[in-house]
Amino acid sequence: MKSTPARAAPVTVAKPAIRPPCGSHPQTCTAGNDQAAAAHTSHLIDMYTQNLNKRRGNRMASIDIAQLAESLAKTQVGDGELSFKGRGLKLDSAQSVEELVREIEAFPELQALRLEGNTVGVEAAKAIARALESKSQLQFCYWSDMFTGRLRSEIPPALTSLGNGLIRAGARLAELDLSDNAFGPDGVRGIEALLKSASCHSLRELRLNNCGMGVGGGKILAAALMDCHTQSALLGTPLRLKVFVAGRNRLENEGATALAQAFQVLGSLEEVHMPQNGINHPGVRALAGAMWLNPQLRVLNFNDNTFTKKGAIAMAKALKHLRNVQVINFGDCLVRSQGALAIAEALREGLPILKELNLSFGEITEEAALLVADAVKDKSQLEKLDLNGNCLGEDGCEALKDTMDAMNMGNTLCSLSDDEGELEDDEEDADREEEEDDEDSELQDEEVEEPDAVTENGVSTPDESSTPVDIDSFLSAPSPGKLLSLGTKRNLLIEQQVDVSDAGKTAAMFLKISSVYGEDLQVRRAVLESTDALLKKAFSCPSFQTYDFISSLMTMLALLKSEDNAKTLSVVPGHLLVLEHVVRQVYFPRDHLSTLDALVSR
Repeated sequence: MKSTPARAAPVTVAKPAIRPPCGSHPQTCTAGNDQAAAAHTSHLIDMYTQNLNKRRGNRMASIDIAQLAESLAKTQVGDGELSFKGRGLKLDSAQSVEELVREIEAFPELQALRLEGNTVGVEAAKAIARALESKSQLQFCYWSDMFTGRLRSEIPPALTSLGNGLIRAGARLAELDLSDNAFGPDGVRGIEALLKSASCHSLRELRLNNCGMGVGGGKILAAALMDCHTQSALLGTPLRLKVFVAGRNRLENEGATALAQAFQVLGSLEEVHMPQNGINHPGVRALAGAMWLNPQLRVLNFNDNTFTKKGAIAMAKALKHLRNVQVINFGDCLVRSQGALAIAEALREGLPILKELNLSFGEITEEAALLVADAVKDKSQLEKLDLNGNCLGEDGCEALKDTMDAMNMGNTLCSLSDDEGELEDDEEDADREEEEDDEDSELQDEEVEEPDAVTENGVSTPDESSTPVDIDSFLSAPSPGKLLSLGTKRNLLIEQQVDVSDAGKTAAMFLKISSVYGEDLQVRRAVLESTDALLKKAFSCPSFQTYDFISSLMTMLALLKSEDNAKTLSVVPGHLLVLEHVVRQVYFPRDHLSTLDALVSR
């Protein structure tokens, strides 16, 4: 008679130590996060241990322990981050996502969620969104490559559901990565509500690389970012996006121009990556106009667009205003020799901490390349100069190498192995003809596009800029058209109307000018130039009282109570948006930032 096997003793699984910091976002590593990660890991262990103890036999136990180890290896937990990255999960229904949802729900202080490398359907997205509704501390959403094999019609509703989950949670995002999802313009519609919501008022990095947004998607995205900035500014916490990535999106000139408007409004960008977007010189010039209004820019990557001379010259002018740029990638942008000469001039006048300059494959000739090399001789931090794939010729390559060696910078020069050789005369003539055609086309465009009306907030108004208007007319009833009509002497006319030693009068003038700030690019530039000129002169005046100026502003906007019942103004977005620009300028006294912040907060 066979003996009855002894019942297997309950299995106890040792709980592993918390993983070390992942390194991606060290700022999220706190003791509280470790406790959250430990709690979640403990939950997984307990769940598997309970299942394990229901089974009989050590053989089954060993199998389940192996499954546990594999699960823990795949689901990386630590420092507030829960990762399902690269697991190749096909999540179609709510049932298929049950395990993932349980793990999200069991993570009490979730700060980062990685879903890259899986494929999420509409119903699965809805289930994940419901789980996210309780995750108010979520800041980092790494959701790239998340819809492989999905119908294009499935992606927008899935994105909408996920965005709604974040909004309902009251999450405050710092980074949103939806790269490599190929969702097109409709996909941008899917995240439009999220981008406009308070959940994105805190957004610092937006990554939408290789999403196929197209012109339409670029316009939707630009409008959403401007709306987010306006709404957040009204709450006293304006959107300060630092990193924008949108390469390989077929944005073309119209999409780039729309985004340039958004960049002008933001003014906080530190990195802009927009390679391979089919942008020609009109779009490049619009982007250049936006770049100089973002003084903290460190990285500019417009690789593989088509600058030609006009785009390159416009971008070079913008570079002269930027002191913090470290990386410039204009490779494969066809900057040509005249564009390279303009960039060389910008190098000589500024860019003191430049580390990398890529002007490869731009049809640059020997003479222009040598001038670029000479312009970097004082760049002590330069690590890389790429002039490969240009038209130097064999002798030109040797001359460039000798020049860099003579400056003890030979190690910074990249290989010249793909040099195209010297341009033939007929090629140079063709380039000149193409530039002339560009100029003729541009003049025609300007003639066609010259507006009969100035657009303010999307509403056509009579074109006041075509009729001379005196300064008194503008001051009595400020409008965008009247400001533009003051012409090139605008700043001088304004300064003549106010005693800049009087803080109250200066504040009143500032509010009149900033009140007309709107969506028209020309008007925005005129407003910022005028307020900069006015306040730069005021703050340099020895008798000017900065505190009186700030308190006058706050009193006139009814943000501080007036002791003499002075007349107050209604706050309009322009007041706050231009004030935000002002406090980032060099002329604004740093020691008064805290005073302004305290008054605005109050």
